Amino acid sequence: METANRLNGIQEYYFSAKLREIEAMNQAGKAVINLGIGSPDMAPHPSVIEALHENSLSPKNHAYQSYKGILPLRQAVADWYHDHYAAVIDPETEILPMMGSKEALTHICMTYLNPGDKVLIPNPGYPTYRSAVSLAGGICVEYTLTDTGNSGIDLQQLNAIEKGTVKLMFLNFPHMPTGKRMGKEGFEQIIRFAKEKEILLIHDNPYSFILNDQPLSILSIEGAKDCAIELNSLSKSHNMAGWRMGFMISVAAHIQDVLRFKSNMDSGMFLPLQMAAIKALNLDQEWYEGLNKEYSKRRVQAKEIFDSLQCTYTEDQAGLFLWARIPGHYEDAFRISEDILHKHNVFITPGGIFGSEGNQYLRISLCSPVNVLATALKRISVHETVQ
Repeated sequence: METANRLNGIQEYYFSAKLREIEAMNQAGKAVINLGIGSPDMAPHPSVIEALHENSLSPKNHAYQSYKGILPLRQAVADWYHDHYAAVIDPETEILPMMGSKEALTHICMTYLNPGDKVLIPNPGYPTYRSAVSLAGGICVEYTLTDTGNSGIDLQQLNAIEKGTVKLMFLNFPHMPTGKRMGKEGFEQIIRFAKEKEILLIHDNPYSFILNDQPLSILSIEGAKDCAIELNSLSKSHNMAGWRMGFMISVAAHIQDVLRFKSNMDSGMFLPLQMAAIKALNLDQEWYEGLNKEYSKRRVQAKEIFDSLQCTYTEDQAGLFLWARIPGHYEDAFRISEDILHKHNVFITPGGIFGSEGNQYLRISLCSPVNVLATALKRISVHETVQ
């Protein structure tokens, strides 16, 4: 049976194949330390787990749910946005719960893209942006994130785009994988650009609470609701990646557009998950401070690993990873990543999987305890520098 044409050019997700390789090495006794995927290893707050448990005990809570989620959850999201981002969101009409941002990306593309429609995606950037656009029949147009400037976006390059020729633009700040931030002024410039060029912005915002002392939502910027959708989730901010708890936030028209597609794909979100998410969204500042205290310790170890590999990095990165340029004597990051894996049994992600602009970079995930990162450093340091 031949696969559909929409799968042409769509490859298995890099980490899916790499995890099989690592598992085979582990079965052979290698005990690989995986510093690749950004899946938080710490648990959610105990009260969140308890809320899931308690609400799961009631037989009535196991039925199909509303496609838009329960109002108390949408209210909790609106309150969270008001308290942490100073953004005003209508819980009745402007919030749509999603099974993680990854689902939302595909739903948005399937809702708005016709075959041949163009979409701006960052290079380097999250690989799902490209696959979601391609599956919907769209055409990816890359914009380069440079090493210079705060956000790395070259607006002069983007201003050459003709009005009406691009339909969507994906943004992601704090950025994965580079850790770059975008401030209020940067968002204001992008909003003006999007309005002028008639582009709908899709801002993917899961990292704003991780090693970032000024969380920012594009929806807190004046005029953003006219041209932007924001995606957020509890995966990183609340250690709930496997719970698949995310949100799409925008004006009512965009919510209704995507709901037309989404309501034909699933049957609503498990009610105990929604109740647990409400508990998570009401955690106080102490939760975020404790999370970042631990990630700060881990980042120190990640820097030492990169120092031992003669990689260079900037100090102002936010998010769940550390991004570093490889030494000049390597052809690309795939080569050094494979060398580290097979010589030292440590996996570090090659930046090339995020686009051609990442070919000279490596990315370390901070989702391993300090002692594991220290062991990885020891493995790499006690041998000769990898060549």
